[in-house]
Amino acid sequence: MAESHQVNEGPKPPKRALWPLLLLLLRILISVLVLGLVVLKLGPLSDLLSHDGSGKQSRFIPLKEGTWRFIVSGDSRNCGDVVMPAIAAQAIEKYQPAFYWHLGDLRAIYKIDEDMAAPAQKAGQSLGCESYHKSAWQDFIDHQVVPFGTTRFYLGIGNHEVIPPKTAPEFSAQFKDWLLTPRLQMQRQDMAQIAAAKAGPCGKIAARPYLSASPYYHWIRSQIDFIYLDNSTGVFPSEQLDWFDCMLERAHNNDSIRAVVVGMHEALPSSRASNHAMCDEAIQDPVLKKQSCESGRHVYDALVDFNMTKHVYVLASHSHFYMKGIFDNQPSANRLDGWIVGTAGAVRYPLPSGIGPGPDALPDHYGYLLGTVENGNIRFEFQEVKESDIPQAAQQQYPHTLLSWCFAKNSQNQDPASEETTNRCNAPASPSTSVKAAKK
Repeated sequence: MAESHQVNEGPKPPKRALWPLLLLLLRILISVLVLGLVVLKLGPLSDLLSHDGSGKQSRFIPLKEGTWRFIVSGDSRNCGDVVMPAIAAQAIEKYQPAFYWHLGDLRAIYKIDEDMAAPAQKAGQSLGCESYHKSAWQDFIDHQVVPFGTTRFYLGIGNHEVIPPKTAPEFSAQFKDWLLTPRLQMQRQDMAQIAAAKAGPCGKIAARPYLSASPYYHWIRSQIDFIYLDNSTGVFPSEQLDWFDCMLERAHNNDSIRAVVVGMHEALPSSRASNHAMCDEAIQDPVLKKQSCESGRHVYDALVDFNMTKHVYVLASHSHFYMKGIFDNQPSANRLDGWIVGTAGAVRYPLPSGIGPGPDALPDHYGYLLGTVENGNIRFEFQEVKESDIPQAAQQQYPHTLLSWCFAKNSQNQDPASEETTNRCNAPASPSTSVKAAKK
C-alpha cells in the first residue's frame, strides 16, 4: 500500500478586505458631489460664511484691529423721516459705528415737513401748523433717533431749532437727555480740572454750573476730543467762547489727546461755502454781522494755532450738499481740514458758484460722513444712501409717491421755480432781524 506524503505549506495569507475600502471611497465621492451641488445652489463658501443667520447676506465690512468708526451728517428736515432710517440701516449693517452725530436742523419749523404731511394725508387727515409745531420734535425722536437703536446718538442744534415759535430753551428741555449725556460722561474729569483752574480760560468758567443741558458740549473717546459748538443764531456768544477756549487749552495740555473734531451747524467764515455760513451776506443787522464774523474768526484762529501741534477736523452742515476741503481756499499755513455734510434729508442746494460737482463736491446726494479712527488719526469718506436703502418698515409708513419725490424731486437743482408742496407756518423773516434763525 503506497504511503501518502502531505506537504505542510503553512498558513495561507487572508484575502485583502477590498469591499470596506471601496465603500469608504464611494461615500467620500458621494459627499464631494453633494457639497458641490450645495455650493452651486447657494454660492461660494465665502458667501455662505458671510451670512448672519437671518437668511440675508451680511454686508459688514470688518475693521483692522485697533480701529473704530463713527458717522456724521446734519439737516434732516423735509425728508429726514425717510432718509435717516436709511442712514441708520446702511451704516449699522456695514460699519457698526460707535455713534451717530447730528449737526442740527431737525425739522423745518417755518413750514410743515413733507415727511409729516404725507402720512397724515395717507390717513385721510390734514396736518395744520399748530399740530405740526406741537409734534415736530417728538416726530424727530420717533422717526429719526429710534431707528439707530442702541447706537449712541449725539445731537446738535441748528438755526431751524430757534425759528419761532421754537426757542433754544425749549430745545434744551425737549432734548435734555441727549444734551446731558456727554456732560455726564465727562463730569468727573471736567469738574475737577475746571474747578482747579485759577486763571486763564478755564478760570473764567470755573464757577458755572456744569450739569446743564447746554447745546454745546464735548466728550473724549480713544485719543479724540469731540466738541460741538452752538452757532444756531449765527454767532458764538462770549460765554461759549470762554468754554471753548478752556476745552481747547485742556486738550492741548492733555498728552493722551491726539486730535480734536469740532462740529457745528453753520460753517466757519471764509470757507469755499461762505455764501451760506457764518458772516455771510444774508446777515442784514450790522451788530449781528460783526458778532458773527468776529466770533467765527476767533474759533477758526484758535483751531489754526491748535493744529500746529495736534490735528484738527472741522465738520458742519447748514448747506445741503457734501463738500470736502472747505478751507482749501486759505493759505496753507492757515488751512484746516473741513467738511460740509448737510445731507440727511433736507431739500438739496446747488453747489457754491465756481465749484463743479465731483468726488469732493456732491449736490443732490443723501448720506453721511464715515469716520474711521486709527491711532488718533481719522479718515473721512462720504457714504451715499439711496431709495433702495430705506428699511421696509419705514417704507410702509408713507405713500410711495413721497419716497420717490424725496429722492428725485426734493432739490433746488431739479426745478428751482417749483412751488412748495406743504403749507408755510411763518412769514418770511425780516431783513433787519437780529437773529438769523429764520434764515432758510
